[in-house]
Amino acid sequence: MPGLLIKDFPEELHRRLELRALANHRSLTREALAILEGGLQDRAGAPSLAEVDRLRVKGRVPLTDALLDIAREDGRP
Repeated sequence: MPGLLIKDFPEELHRRLELRALANHRSLTREALAILEGGLQDRAGAPSLAEVDRLRVKGRVPLTDALLDIAREDGRP
């Protein structure tokens, strides 16, 4: 498996990574990989309804194609 060496890693950034890894019960390596994976996800296309629904305020009605159709019929883009 390939490795990665980061030179001149700022101490403050390292401290923040340690704290985040601790909070997420991960090693530094696993936390760095999780951050990289999240940052490198392809966001070129439109998000799926499931992705949009995860970002919505909880407690509301789940976002569905039918709900979007109703909004469009009411004149909302």
